[in-house]
Amino acid sequence: MHFLDQAKIFIRSGAGGPGAVSFRREKYVQYGGPDGGNGGKGGDIIFEAVAGLNTLIDFRYAQHFKAMRGIQGMGRDRHGAYGDDLVIQVPVGTQVLADDEERSLLLDLTEVGQRVVFLRGGDGGRGNASYKSSTNRAPRQHGPGWPGEEMYVWLRLKLLADAGLVGMPNAGKSTFINQVSNTKAKVGAYPFTTTRPQLGVVEHKSREFVLADIPGLIAGAADGVGIGDRFLGHIERCQILIHLIDATQDDPVEAWHIVCEELAEYGAGLSEKPQIVALNKGDLLDTELMADISAQLGAAGAQDVIAISGATGQGVDLVLDRVLEALPAKSGLEGAKADGIAEDGTWSPI
Repeated sequence: MHFLDQAKIFIRSGAGGPGAVSFRREKYVQYGGPDGGNGGKGGDIIFEAVAGLNTLIDFRYAQHFKAMRGIQGMGRDRHGAYGDDLVIQVPVGTQVLADDEERSLLLDLTEVGQRVVFLRGGDGGRGNASYKSSTNRAPRQHGPGWPGEEMYVWLRLKLLADAGLVGMPNAGKSTFINQVSNTKAKVGAYPFTTTRPQLGVVEHKSREFVLADIPGLIAGAADGVGIGDRFLGHIERCQILIHLIDATQDDPVEAWHIVCEELAEYGAGLSEKPQIVALNKGDLLDTELMADISAQLGAAGAQDVIAISGATGQGVDLVLDRVLEALPAKSGLEGAKADGIAEDGTWSPI
């Protein structure tokens, strides 16, 4: 499935149906009077966040969404039916933005099942029966029905993940996410193997969390160099970042500075999020050299530097421990047992 994280669509709610102009004409009813019914209300445009979707690819092939208009009123006091609402299903984490220069945020769908009436359908017009009064016994006016609302909007998807992987190309992010989850991310010995965000569910010490891997960052990514920084929006909602650094490159400290500068340049509070600095590819260097590079990163300002190997799994459990410490504790898991599983991971029927 192709990954698409933004799309522009046109939406329009249904117009209200017109009211009817009608008079009773039964043979034995004298002075029958008006009996035109009201028109029906137009359908609403509703956005709904559903589980099981992680891309906006469907909106590449369908960009126009129009709700049904209300049915017109008829004689014999028959009111028109309401137009059907149009429900647009989007992935959880989708934002609806205005089609302006600022891309103003109009709606943020962050929970499964969340439904929001975005555009309300127009009200139906009044039939001539509703205009009858003591001084107007045979009204011929009617309401045409109120028009619906229409607008262009942008849909932007920001994946919901608990932790995010950042780093320069070839830092080993895909290897890491494959090591800790069942994600089958592409791995290659060349830059930008990852061209779209990947999500993986990590299970560690009887707890689960979602890990997001985004394409690598290079110097100038905020200005569009490389793949740019457009995918950084997918880690805005993360509570902690895992910063992977390739220990075999010429200057790991400089690589750490470059990624931190790009996060600060992007904004949205990414540079303020807690980071776990994981010095990767420890299986290719000896222990003393890894310790020396870790000390250099610590002297440069990096905190919580952990030497790991994404290929062999060395040190990965310690990184996952740090992630769990940063995430909110699950109810019922602190100092107690949940579903028969204790904190140490052992199961008991009691």
